[in-house]
Amino acid sequence: MASVPKDTLDKIRKIRHVVMDMDGTIYRGKVLFPTTKPFLALLEKYGITYTFLTNNSSRSRKVYLNHLKEFGIVVKEEQMYTSTVNTVQYLQKFHPDVKKLFMLGTPAFREEMVSYGFIDVGLDEEPEAVITAFDTGLVYERLCKSAWWIKHGKLWIATHPDLECPTELETTLVDCGSVTACLECVSKRKAIVLGKPNKEMITLILDRHGLRNDEVVMCGDRMYTDIQLAVNAQVYGVLISDLPHEKVPGNIATWTVPHLGVLGEWIREAHQ
Repeated sequence: MASVPKDTLDKIRKIRHVVMDMDGTIYRGKVLFPTTKPFLALLEKYGITYTFLTNNSSRSRKVYLNHLKEFGIVVKEEQMYTSTVNTVQYLQKFHPDVKKLFMLGTPAFREEMVSYGFIDVGLDEEPEAVITAFDTGLVYERLCKSAWWIKHGKLWIATHPDLECPTELETTLVDCGSVTACLECVSKRKAIVLGKPNKEMITLILDRHGLRNDEVVMCGDRMYTDIQLAVNAQVYGVLISDLPHEKVPGNIATWTVPHLGVLGEWIREAHQ
């Protein structure tokens, strides 16, 4: 491994919390990256806490925790933060009276929203807001109804901006951002887009753990969500990329590494 600059090691030595994207960063679909478990073990060895952060709203937080458990990674509920949770907190803070939602999302997403006290309205009911999420079973009739209510001025929230979801399968998974773009085109309105890269996805973690910005690093494989989040929240950003730092177009990350194992080696060296 090439020598790590002293100023990098000085910054790494201050890190007390690591925030990690999931799909594309610690695993790809159903395949766990070989560097993930050793990296988590290293964090625990040096007393560095961590949180998993995902924009993918197609699954509930409970399902994500079980998914990690299948990989042999056991974490607490508060270590898993999703765009669904972000959406709930946004509604509770800024629109506490809104309860009736027309939702484009998976059954798991809609059930999780209901578990927080919201009402999942049907096609023939008038909602107080429209929520666009990652809907892997998208129904044309529901897409059209969403557009109708959006055009008629209902509060409209998209859980996250991702255009497609990473997958190991030979297909393209059209994500929330692409469906949102479709609805923006037909309605001539712009959605309130939550999730990464909105800085609240990290500032809540800072507040919860009593952390300074220079004590946190955000790791992810997407520039426009993960690394832009790091920039917006003014924390360090680590881009996971096979390309060297200077070869990544428009690179705004603090550092670029091919996998979390490299960051782990930096942490080990910083603490020696």
